[in-house]
Amino acid sequence: MRFTLENRESSARAGKIETDHGVIETPIFMPVGTQGSVKAIEQRELEELGAQIILGNTYHLYLRPGIDVLTRMGGLHSFMNWKKPILSDSGGYQVFSLSDLRKISEEGVIFKSHLDGSTHFFTPEKVVEIQRAIGSDVIMVLDECTPYPCDHEYAKRSNQLTVRWAVRCQEALKNLPALYGHRQAMFGIVQGSTYRDIRIESAKALTALDFDGYAIGGLAVGEPIQTMYELTELSASLLPADKPRYLMGVGTPENLLECIERGVDMFDCVLPTRNGRNATLFTRQGKLNMTNAQFKNDKDPVDAECSCYACRNFSRAYIRHLFHAKEIFALQLASLHNLSFYLWLVKEARSHILSNDFSFWKKDFVFRMQTNLART
Repeated sequence: MRFTLENRESSARAGKIETDHGVIETPIFMPVGTQGSVKAIEQRELEELGAQIILGNTYHLYLRPGIDVLTRMGGLHSFMNWKKPILSDSGGYQVFSLSDLRKISEEGVIFKSHLDGSTHFFTPEKVVEIQRAIGSDVIMVLDECTPYPCDHEYAKRSNQLTVRWAVRCQEALKNLPALYGHRQAMFGIVQGSTYRDIRIESAKALTALDFDGYAIGGLAVGEPIQTMYELTELSASLLPADKPRYLMGVGTPENLLECIERGVDMFDCVLPTRNGRNATLFTRQGKLNMTNAQFKNDKDPVDAECSCYACRNFSRAYIRHLFHAKEIFALQLASLHNLSFYLWLVKEARSHILSNDFSFWKKDFVFRMQTNLART
């Protein structure tokens, strides 16, 4: 994998990531395909929307369909017929979110499947083996995402464990041959909860290991939004300028723009598809709740400035009707529109970084969204 920095405006960056499955133009948003599918969206639609990379989940793909199936099918690209890059997370977030079902030790994580209660053991080496079977272009190291809040001592011990696991993941990658004839990069993950000193310690330890890129983890888990921004800015400033930076699990349109301004290149979040399935649509004028009575006779598209299939062909009134009738088509149209908006947003941000007017555009855009949102 190669990263080329094309332009900077203050800390905001525009670049390109070259992988064996194609080029990714940054800043970029990665639609989340947890189980080998972006919910309610076809692969054909992802391509039409301009998605350049998607995310798959190691924990879920390990449980179902399993690494034997993935290996026999030639990896996730072949299995789901997706020809562009894939990033796979490590399962570390599930260590956090399924805290009642797991036990952490130096060796790894023992957890119970949320599907059938069966017991499994994730070591750093096992996580890399699974991601080799997935065949993702970007592999994430196994980490622990600490809960918020947590005390300083716990956060420090947790980060030191994450760094030791990162070393083992890196070594495992060297010892396991690639399965499908393409190269796989590996990203380290900066942790440290909300403690600046631990974040600094984490970034120093991981950059010394010279990963292909770096993620900023452990944020957007309940801490104040301003704290997230401050720690994102700190973490990004500590990472190499010639490597991509990925903020995990973030977030709203405003979050993306604020964190692009602070030096982040890559994002993923379930929010656009999850909110879409719950009738909340993002537009250039703010969020719309499509179940509201005000849209019952509204002939306008969801967003007049959007060119996605939903906005080209259907009215707000029709989409509202679909939600009230509990038609599956509503989930598809809403998810498609929200992903279209997110992908447009990062592409527009990239254009303004290249034009050296990102800060002005971003300030105006966020103000307009927040002003319009306050009126709804």
